[in-house]
Amino acid sequence: MARTSIITLTTDFGLNDHFVGAMKGVILDLAPDAQIIDINHAVQPFDVLDGALSISQAYSYYPSGTVHMVIVDPGVGTARRPILVTGDRHQFVAPDNGVLSMIYDREERISVRHITAEHYFLQPRSNTFHARDIFSPVAAYLAKGVESGRFGDEITDYVRFAAPRPKPVDERTLRGVVLKIDRFGNLITNITPEDLPALFEAQPPAFKITVGSKGQATRMCTNYAEGSPGEVFGILGSMGFLEIAANRGSAFQLLGAGKGSEVSVAMEGR
Repeated sequence: MARTSIITLTTDFGLNDHFVGAMKGVILDLAPDAQIIDINHAVQPFDVLDGALSISQAYSYYPSGTVHMVIVDPGVGTARRPILVTGDRHQFVAPDNGVLSMIYDREERISVRHITAEHYFLQPRSNTFHARDIFSPVAAYLAKGVESGRFGDEITDYVRFAAPRPKPVDERTLRGVVLKIDRFGNLITNITPEDLPALFEAQPPAFKITVGSKGQATRMCTNYAEGSPGEVFGILGSMGFLEIAANRGSAFQLLGAGKGSEVSVAMEGR
């Protein structure tokens, strides 16, 4: 795996506190040549699935050798393990709570290590800020070229979860869920073209998408501007999922639906 000195940060820390700045200070003190890239600091607090979605959508666009820190860590200070994951082109440091589950699904070959080499940690070590005291120095040493095997032994019992999958209700109806609401109020579902190919055809058969208790859409658009003012429609978003969207509006506000809302797609016959 080629070596770069790029370190990315994905956290639920926000930018109103000192947390992100302290992490960057630790990294630059140990690896002054590191280039630090912020992927997302607005992951929903404590939401491991939201963190998994964020890193899975971004990591593959970075050069080989990039080190990705993914810190959504509601179990900080408990017995949950810090881990180092090595794939074909990238490395990841994160808590062992499933936040890398989508990386496990996408990477053909991975090695997962329990980080136990405490001489790489900051001392004294806080029980509430492992991002600063454990993950940041480990990421810095990785960016400097320290081999992954020096940080701890391989494990196979790491935590992973399966993202919720849509389920067929009958021959023509598929039921999914809203995974995420983006900044523009688009409702990102867990339904993909592989789950329901007919919906994503150039000329799909008639259909009805029902979101929550009252929201409905009966048209697919190829871009957001194609929608009429005030219309809620379906679209294949850049994440590869069906989105429920509105042209220059918020489907979230228009429909009163949110993360976890049920999405039902009923296809009519041709």
